[in-house]
Formats: sequence, structure tokens, C-alpha cells
Amino acid sequence: MDKLVIIGAGGFGREVAWLVERINKVRPTWELLGFVDDDEKLHECVIGGYPVLGHTGWLLEHKNEVFTVCAIGTSKIREKVIRKLSGVNFATLIDPDVIMSDRIKIGNGCIICAGSILTVDITLGSHIIINLDCTIGHDAILHDFVTLYPSVNISGNTVLHQKVEMGTGSQIIQGLAIGKDTIVGAGAVVVSELPEKCTAVGIPAKSIKFN
Repeated sequence: MDKLVIIGAGGFGREVAWLVERINKVRPTWELLGFVDDDEKLHECVIGGYPVLGHTGWLLEHKNEVFTVCAIGTSKIREKVIRKLSGVNFATLIDPDVIMSDRIKIGNGCIICAGSILTVDITLGSHIIINLDCTIGHDAILHDFVTLYPSVNISGNTVLHQKVEMGTGSQIIQGLAIGKDTIVGAGAVVVSELPEKCTAVGIPAKSIKFN
């Protein structure tokens, strides 16, 4: 089995460790060594049975020995951490419960959680997080560092640009685009295109501020 380390020892990191365990129950794939985290208070802790090995810089020292995946939900922080890890090998983790077609392109470092459904001719960039119980329709394009929180519905022919975050239970109807760095609030319904670098909430989703 290949050795794996999870970046981020918070709540989602623990969920990703569980995802790895679920993958291994179906087919032994990963030897999970533990976590790395830049919060020094977590160093030398054991979380969910796995040790915190040190700072994220630990990965640079061991980049020829391990794979990693970044379990930091906030898109901007995830990008910042990953940009510092040149040469590190990133894994893509897909829960065995995910339903998806063979006609999907998936970049490096993605995490796709249980209960999600991805249909056909979808393109996923790198380091995307698709949390529990999400759906993605035909011909959707999600660019690098997009985050879908639980129970997000992405309709067909949509484009989510870099670092878009879709809050829990939010939706976007077909044929629309959301600009980079935009945050869609929990439960919002996107029925018209959103510009970049804004926060949008409500039904229908409307911009309330620019980031």
C-alpha cells in the first residue's frame, strides 16, 4: 500500500481519515501515517488513532516517500498551503459509495465524499473538495480549489471558477457561471450568474458584499 498523510487535523481531516478507512475496506490501498498541521498545539497529538506528524513542511522532507491530500475546507487557505508544497505527490480520494460515470475528468488532489453523484462529461480541476451528498450534472466544469460543502446541487452546463465555495445545501440552476473567489451562502439558490470575489446569499442568491 502507498503511504498517505492528510494535511489538516481538524474536523474535515478526521472525516477524510474515515474516507481512507472506507476505501481500504473495499480494497487495501493506503497506509495512513497520520496528519500534518501548522497548529503547533496539535503536534504530538493523536487524533482518531492517527498521530500529528508536524508542520506541513514535513511533507517537503518526505516528498519522495508519501502521498498527501489537503483536508482544509476553505478554498483560499487550501490553495495557499498547496502552493508551498512544490514537488509533493497528491492523491485523489473517492469514497466507494460515490456514483459516477466513466466520462469524468478529475485532476490531482481531489476529495469526493460519500453519497455524491456525478453524471456525465464533467470536468474537475485539481484540489477540489466535494463533500457529503452532493450532485453534479452533465457538462459541469469545476475549476481548481472549488469547495462544495454538504448537500450542494450543481446543475448541468455550469461553470464554477477557481476557489468558488458553495455553502451547505446551496444550488445553482443549469447553464450559469460563478466567478472566481465567490462564496455562495448555505441554502442559497443561484438563478443568475454571479461575479467574482463576492458573497451571495438568499433565494434567489444576491451579492451582499465583495471580498
